[in-house]
Amino acid sequence: MQLPPADRTTSPFTGFTRAHWEVAADALLAAVEPYASPDRALYHLPGERTSWSGRLSDGLEGYARTLLLAAFRRDEKALERYADGLAAGVSGIWPRIEDRSQPLVEAASIALALRLTRDQLWDRLDDGVRQRAAAWLGDALTAEPWPCNWELFPVTVGGFLAEIGHEPDASRTAIDRGLERIEQWYAGDGWYTDGDGRKFDYYNGWAMHLYPVLHAWLERDERLLELYGDRLSRHLSDYARLFGGDGAPMHQGRSLTYRFATTAPLWLGALTGRTPLTPGETRRLASGALSYFLDRGAVDDRGLLTRGWHGPDESVLQGYSGPASPYWASKGFLGLLLPADHEVWTARERPGPAERTDAVTPVGPPNWLLQSTRSDGVVRLHNHGSEDVRYDPYYTRLAYSTVTAPSPSYDNSVLVGDDPSRTDIEPLGAGDGWVASRHTAGGGARVTSVVLARGAAEVRAHLVAGAAPGTPVRVTGWPATEGVQAELLPVFGLDDALTGVTGEDATLFVALARLTADADPVPLAELVSVRADEHGAVEVRWSDGETLLVRLGAQAVEVT
Repeated sequence: MQLPPADRTTSPFTGFTRAHWEVAADALLAAVEPYASPDRALYHLPGERTSWSGRLSDGLEGYARTLLLAAFRRDEKALERYADGLAAGVSGIWPRIEDRSQPLVEAASIALALRLTRDQLWDRLDDGVRQRAAAWLGDALTAEPWPCNWELFPVTVGGFLAEIGHEPDASRTAIDRGLERIEQWYAGDGWYTDGDGRKFDYYNGWAMHLYPVLHAWLERDERLLELYGDRLSRHLSDYARLFGGDGAPMHQGRSLTYRFATTAPLWLGALTGRTPLTPGETRRLASGALSYFLDRGAVDDRGLLTRGWHGPDESVLQGYSGPASPYWASKGFLGLLLPADHEVWTARERPGPAERTDAVTPVGPPNWLLQSTRSDGVVRLHNHGSEDVRYDPYYTRLAYSTVTAPSPSYDNSVLVGDDPSRTDIEPLGAGDGWVASRHTAGGGARVTSVVLARGAAEVRAHLVAGAAPGTPVRVTGWPATEGVQAELLPVFGLDDALTGVTGEDATLFVALARLTADADPVPLAELVSVRADEHGAVEVRWSDGETLLVRLGAQAVEVT
């Protein structure tokens, strides 16, 4: 991908301007064209099909997700090609939208693209094509979604169909039903779970906020925009902290192959005026993420997005990750809806949170602790409240970062009797420099955990109860990664191999941990000292003299 020269005047951190985003969008669109069917209704990108859908559905996914990119780009020539594909697709080629089927997902991208480019695409179609397209999309109004972010796909389709006057009553019913259903998953302070339970991840940004806010904005509904826009603004206060100084998003949650779709809520805040971020900070974070992935092999030598994180990587895929799935990254180009003279494009880049100062920030609803260090730009997420065992290990580890990926050897875990499982996570609170939770492990043992953080240093304490006396316990820390130093030192209850055994009662295990990209860090033992006893009391003294007393119990954690 041949990008324009870096502009270090306007963009001192990334060198990227709007021109870089335009060139990237154009290159991605050009690269998929050889894989379009002769009628352009399907895009059969190379790679193994998923067991989730099938060849037709995968081809539809390729059409819909790249159409969304063309819509954000507002590329007349590209939209003409997609108009041809739409006419063919709704004439019997595309699979029907049925309950919990992949075409329901793709219908939302198609409907949103048509709504955003109505003057360029939809209004220029023949009446017969419009009627068939509306009828095909109309099945989304009554198709039952999976009980998660899928509830917003009928909302998005309904918004477009209501606008063009197709089945207005059914469209409004689908909109109201979907928006009502997601209310049960709003956890407060700008955070949703992705369905029942405690599934907190990037679906907050590229689905749970994106569709309602865009719907309200396109509807010009000030009441809805105030509701969903205010939630988005609050969310962005936390969300901006999930990006490292090198531009990397946090490596946590599912569907990570969407990569720079993580930038969508950043642009969305600027587009709707619902953001706490300055224009220069918004562009710095978004351009940093795009640059991060383009520099690390996200696009192969054919110009196609691969299924992975940097390059191809099966470890980040799910059963629904087909050849075209990565093109939900198109959502990251939402910023192109902003005109070239908008201040988000013209303002000088400003540093992101990870570049401004060392910070240890609790995030309430997910019960996370975000720990960033300015010297190396690394952001660490201590997870004491997000869980979805279907997609382990991207939810169930104790910690994640912007420079590491979960390893097969169970990093950041407590293994009770060699069992690494972590289920039934119960948040026990988060505060100034600490976060705690309790979970089930080792065939029924309950582990109460707390981490205290300062700078890059961490104190990790685990109280294991309910295991038979003599049960082996092993504590693991950060995975080894090139260019990053990971440390884990035993403090109490653990030998030099970070193993111990349970006693007759609840047993305490304490370790010091650190993940740093600094070349010559101060020895960890000089930053913090710890004393602990078998009753679950841990005294932590930081090098500046501040002392905290932690009491771990079977039911609660107290930090004073």
